[in-house]
Amino acid sequence: MAGDFTLPQLDERVLSTLNADGTRRWMEPRDARGRHWKARLLVAVALIAVFTALPWMRIAGKPPILLDVMTRQFTFFGTTFRPTETLLLALLMLAVFVTVFLLTALFGRVWCGWACPQTVYLEFVYRPIERLFLGSAYGRKGAKVAAWRRLAMYVAYLLLSAHLANTFLAYFVGTDRLTEWTFGSPSAHPAAFGVFAVTVGLMMFDFVFFREQLCTLVCPYGRFQSVLLDRDSLIIAYDRLRGEPRARAAERRALEAEGKPAGDCVECSMCQQVCPTGIDIRNGLQLECIHCAQCVDACDEVMRKVGKPIGLIRYSTQNRIERTGGRGLRYRLVVYPVLLVALVAGFVVLLARREAVLVEQVRSVGSNFTALDGGMIESPIELLVENRTDAPRTVVVRGDGDLGVVGDRASVEVPPAEAARLALRVLAPASTFGHGSRHGNLRLDDGSGAPRTVEVTVAGPFRLPPGSGGGGTR
Repeated sequence: MAGDFTLPQLDERVLSTLNADGTRRWMEPRDARGRHWKARLLVAVALIAVFTALPWMRIAGKPPILLDVMTRQFTFFGTTFRPTETLLLALLMLAVFVTVFLLTALFGRVWCGWACPQTVYLEFVYRPIERLFLGSAYGRKGAKVAAWRRLAMYVAYLLLSAHLANTFLAYFVGTDRLTEWTFGSPSAHPAAFGVFAVTVGLMMFDFVFFREQLCTLVCPYGRFQSVLLDRDSLIIAYDRLRGEPRARAAERRALEAEGKPAGDCVECSMCQQVCPTGIDIRNGLQLECIHCAQCVDACDEVMRKVGKPIGLIRYSTQNRIERTGGRGLRYRLVVYPVLLVALVAGFVVLLARREAVLVEQVRSVGSNFTALDGGMIESPIELLVENRTDAPRTVVVRGDGDLGVVGDRASVEVPPAEAARLALRVLAPASTFGHGSRHGNLRLDDGSGAPRTVEVTVAGPFRLPPGSGGGGTR
């Protein structure tokens, strides 16, 4: 019967963030302020400063990074890309991915533990605020906390999340537009205010409630490590050969009395108490491990106190920890750099050859062609002119060779970083058409001082009927 059903009880946790009965295990890790923590603090401060200041900086009058989705323009360090430049954007993204693969093969999950915004802000901003307001009650289950302390803590969280939301949105809308929205009334831009409110809510949900579960349950990077890492990649590892068998002080004395050796691990559990994802590093490589080195600092401190060498838990590789030696040549350390160099070289070459004004023929609507007196064919065509510069450009199109333009020329002015259509009619001898169309060139002057040609396709007759004088529309 339904009333007799009971949940199965497990002997151990399935995930580090869950208790054996399936309830949430809240992480309140202790501090371990060793050499790795101090280095990570310096990195975190630098990254937070860069993340906050970058939208306000200018390179050639543009933000270093602006992902303007509304206008479909993406700016990277002074260069603006439009959606039509898919090959450049694809090469850039592939280069970023290969760089991540290479860094992971060399240094393990250094991104997760040292540079990921989730880790940086959670461990060096939100958790310190929590420790500050909870005081001695932090980490003590069931400890009573004054209501004003919790209220003040959540107010601090809200203000910080609003600041982070504004900074994050600045990368998508720009600081000028964001400043206007911030000091204006929400009723003047309700959609923008709604996006801001949702972003603040997501920040609060992530850093106040979800926290480390984003790393252990949502982020796919930990699951990729089985593919990206090998036995010679740098990881956080427990030296089992040196640490086993583990023994507390009383057990250690008993083993020594029997003449049996005891390992250096004193079963203090400090490596678990300081872990932000709640794992026991002594169980080996785990996807929840973000390589933050908190357990390294905690274990080194204990080893100094008991008079043992530091490094029982350390940065190492599986082969070194197990004393099995290296595998020689690591092919991924050859393949990844070669791919990265090829991608970067291709990106640089395409960027150097990038045209300031892109002109492409688009399909025109209307009649295909008109046969004129004198054996000439007049055909309408339409060009899409895209201005990739920061200044307005006037583009002038003239005929070239046996292909002419009605009126001798056609022109269009294109605003900066925008596109415009240019409709024109071209003239060509009917004898040059054989299969209903022909190719030809038009001369293009985009104001750069170096005229160039653009190839177009012109519609015309399949063949000219004998004695035809023209005059009909086809």
